[in-house]
Amino acid sequence: MGKKTSGANDETANLTWWQLSLIGVGCTIGTGFFLASSIAIKMTGPSVILAFIMAATATYIVFEALAKMNAADPQKGSFRTYAKKAYGRWAGFSSGWVYWCSEMLIIGSQLTAISLLTKFWFPNIKLWIFAAIYAVLGLLVLFIGAKAFGKLESVFAVMKIAAIFMFIVIAILALTGVIGGNSTPDIPRSANEFFPKGLIGFWSALIFAFYAHGGIEVMSIMAIHLKNKEDAPKSGKVMLGLLGIIYVIALTLALLLKTYDKFRENKSPFVEALSGVHNIDFFPHVFIAAIIIAGFSTMSASLFSVTTILVTISEDGDAPKIFSKQKKKKLKMPLPAIALTSTGLVLSIVTSLLLPDKVYEYITTAAALMLLYNWLFILIMSQRLIETTTTDKVKRIIGIILIGLAVSGTLFHHTSRPGFFISLVFLAVIGSIVFFMRKRWKKEEPQNNAL
Repeated sequence: MGKKTSGANDETANLTWWQLSLIGVGCTIGTGFFLASSIAIKMTGPSVILAFIMAATATYIVFEALAKMNAADPQKGSFRTYAKKAYGRWAGFSSGWVYWCSEMLIIGSQLTAISLLTKFWFPNIKLWIFAAIYAVLGLLVLFIGAKAFGKLESVFAVMKIAAIFMFIVIAILALTGVIGGNSTPDIPRSANEFFPKGLIGFWSALIFAFYAHGGIEVMSIMAIHLKNKEDAPKSGKVMLGLLGIIYVIALTLALLLKTYDKFRENKSPFVEALSGVHNIDFFPHVFIAAIIIAGFSTMSASLFSVTTILVTISEDGDAPKIFSKQKKKKLKMPLPAIALTSTGLVLSIVTSLLLPDKVYEYITTAAALMLLYNWLFILIMSQRLIETTTTDKVKRIIGIILIGLAVSGTLFHHTSRPGFFISLVFLAVIGSIVFFMRKRWKKEEPQNNAL
């Protein structure tokens, strides 16, 4: 059992459970919901609602397992440290680097998305200029520390929830004929109408529903800063309950306002749903601003979490020690770790700008898959680190099945299939490094045991 205060002290352990819930909302609601959900709608139609419910269920199961490990043994490295405790150094190394790669991919897709959206107001400015500006602003988040980061994400969370509630209110007013004239709700009346693309279409769309729930890892990393570590499960329940409700309501209203085949993959389904409603010319501007805030928020959260994980990987000797050396105490993160994350950020920008039409779908799928690989590992390793009841075991099996469906579903659609193979390339590289490093680790074991 690790030290209860690992990675935390009296100064940093200052979060209440509801603040962590807000941070979770801030880190989770991003372009995955505001933009990628349109891809899922095009793939499966109204049954996207069921896809989001299934994704929310699996997300809760994963977070509950992770929160219980956090409560029993708070660790700065979170799931990466638990993987190492459960299965050894290779597991901690793999989990940490898979997560680092997945988040860097997410950062690239978020940068592309919010830069493209900003061109709505400034069409003549080059895309790379916006990407560079958002990248610099995101890096500034790394210098403000966990306490300020938590407050910033809480503010972002309130703004994003307010934007979704604004859509919900306007959509209800439009459906009831209060504004924009009469609107006939498009309600599916048969299984074929609910699953217009069949089970294969539904299966393929699951990955994008899961992607909209990515962010619980940041909550886990931030849980070390809770005043009461036992509150981690409660904060997750509140966050995921709130998230599930507003996700389902918003998507349902969007699909009632417009038939699924009218949505476009590169446009927000919520802006599209209200595009035919009169006298709300302000809405696209306000909602696009909300999407940009959401994308920047999740990008900042990714930058914060990958740099934190990189530091813990370095501290454990699974990355050069330079990445955990902090010469200037004023900095909240070691400068070399920030430099490596910045390098990955630049590569993400270059890749995104080279393939602006394809990168969001392809890289988003790859990033979502790599997150799910870590989620699977969290469920598998949890049985080794915490006492589990029969209910916990049933939940774990359900979670594994749901994640397995989301992963396998990417093979059945041309939009997500390339992302699956991209994720395999990353896994192969990390697996190859593990294979060659195991001999070195075995030689180091006697020395570590002697200590």
